[in-house]
Amino acid sequence: MHDPTQQFQKIIERERGLQRSLTPGQMSMIAIGGAIGTGLFLGSGFAIGFAGPSVLLSYAIGAVIAIVLMGCLAEMTVAHPTSGSFGAYAEHYISPWAGFMVRYAYWACIVLAVGTEVTAIALYMKYWFPAVPGWFWIASFSAALVLINAFSVKVFGAVEYWFSLIKIAAIVGFILLGAYIVFVAPASLANVGGTAQLAGFHHYVEHGGFFPHGAWGMWVAVIIAIFSYLSIEMIAVAAGEAKDPETAVTSAFRSTVVRLVLFYLLTLALMLAIVPWTAASHDRSPFVMVMEAINTPGAAGVINFVVLVAALSSMNSQLYITTRMMFSLSRGGYAPQRLGQVNRRGVPLAALLLSTVGIALAVLLSVVYPDASFTIMMAIAMFGALFTWMMIFVTHYFFRRHWNRHGKIPLRFRMIGFPVLTLLGAGLMLAIMTTTLFVAEFRMTLIFGVPFLILLSLAYFFWYGRRASAPVRDTASKLSS
Repeated sequence: MHDPTQQFQKIIERERGLQRSLTPGQMSMIAIGGAIGTGLFLGSGFAIGFAGPSVLLSYAIGAVIAIVLMGCLAEMTVAHPTSGSFGAYAEHYISPWAGFMVRYAYWACIVLAVGTEVTAIALYMKYWFPAVPGWFWIASFSAALVLINAFSVKVFGAVEYWFSLIKIAAIVGFILLGAYIVFVAPASLANVGGTAQLAGFHHYVEHGGFFPHGAWGMWVAVIIAIFSYLSIEMIAVAAGEAKDPETAVTSAFRSTVVRLVLFYLLTLALMLAIVPWTAASHDRSPFVMVMEAINTPGAAGVINFVVLVAALSSMNSQLYITTRMMFSLSRGGYAPQRLGQVNRRGVPLAALLLSTVGIALAVLLSVVYPDASFTIMMAIAMFGALFTWMMIFVTHYFFRRHWNRHGKIPLRFRMIGFPVLTLLGAGLMLAIMTTTLFVAEFRMTLIFGVPFLILLSLAYFFWYGRRASAPVRDTASKLSS
């Protein structure tokens, strides 16, 4: 009888060299912090424009998919904690080609997602400095976050912990303030666009009803909801540098499930009750609009600072995750060996520098298409996110079948509802991916994504054919600082 953990040990061995410094508390904050970023603070306005009040159902559907995904990932990660994560799992349980495709598609997706976050940062800074060009803020904040990631994983974990804490505290404060306005003092809402308004759930059915754009609009908004939840999967990647992976991942999964539903759904429910959905805008945060509407002195500026921190936090996390994914590709023999080397602080510095290409693209788009750069970056990044999530479900299906067939060893964490929930998750992700083809704003998703997968496949077979099956030797030799 074979032990699946022993079979996977070769992958774990080749990815050694990173430092296990992240605490369970940092892991929990990283998990929820990664999911609370531009998707909630800016992208939610975009989603509201598609769905109106029914965006609540859109984010609820997205939350169900995200929770099932987290369960599948937690089960695999507790069994095999490594930075290659779902890419390494796909390589081992499906095929080396699948592992190559997932890791490169995900790396490209998050590299571009870094671009969406830094583009959003430029938008937020316009609140205080409207005359300063966006590229200046993109370059300045990017340099700071690259330095944080270049120092050590311990510094990254500490910075991300405090970023996430600020975001969570702000959202809790917003929920308390929103609840007070809606349930205790609805008349305190002064105006929206110069028109007197009263806060309340009547906004849910006014201006076209709960489904102003029908069920289709609600379903299209699920695409943005999934993009909003993107980065919750980074907990699986970070497990490769956790002090106690089993405890950290299990704790992070449970806390993320609760916070995901509470923060997203409750926040959106109150937001829609305070400000009519017709006031939503894709280039301004709904949070800022709410603060302006209730005429609280300085509140809009505070919220804008919070959403700025949220974008910085997400960007910080995404730089981390792209670096580790490229590190895993290099150690697997699918990228230049130098990208798998770590310096004396345990940081794959070359992989980090390569992962900043999304920032360069964001700078270019902010100059050429300053008003549409965020939408363009989000549409292009979307494909890698949707494909990766679908493949995580597919990988989990193969993982559980393999585990049951070759050992029957009890899993330390077990995802309920297999195989129904796993296959449902994969099917929903395929349906969402197909939907992008019929929505003008997201048509670039498949137009970019399908050729990209074809090119990846050609690159893989060319690379794999030449390099055969010889795994890369231990490249944990340290670089000079």
